[in-house]
Amino acid sequence: MVRLADMVDIEREHILGKDCEPFDTQPWVEGPPLSQRRVALITSAGLHRTSDKAFSLVDLSYRVIPGNVVADDLTMTHSSVHFDRTGFREDVNLVFPIDRLRELEAAGMIGSVADFHYSLMGAGWLPHQIEPTMHELARLLREDEVDAVCLVPV
Repeated sequence: MVRLADMVDIEREHILGKDCEPFDTQPWVEGPPLSQRRVALITSAGLHRTSDKAFSLVDLSYRVIPGNVVADDLTMTHSSVHFDRTGFREDVNLVFPIDRLRELEAAGMIGSVADFHYSLMGAGWLPHQIEPTMHELARLLREDEVDAVCLVPV
């Protein structure tokens, strides 16, 4: 993760100039202890299985990643020109920490790893544009009885 202080002026100003809309309501809810929670991953790394359709430049869709996925079955088609894929190539867990979740489940620190996880291409859209997709993901997460999500912004 790049620190704002380490960015060139124009990039830092671009990031700082983004509007973050406030929530009208309190979005947080109580849940069971972590040791009983079913956890899913949502990444904005443009990650997907090699057999899935690649992400396009301004893509509001998502890709489903099965919980039993093997790292070698994943690829990345994130379209940002500033995106460095070096870390992903060395360890998928940097953008999709599935092995860490499996370790937490084995240690009894979380209840279970979800059957399905989700990836988006996190560039090129405004928050209100992706809202319908996020409502759909929320429905899918409920169907999988997920009660905790690890967001992995890239």
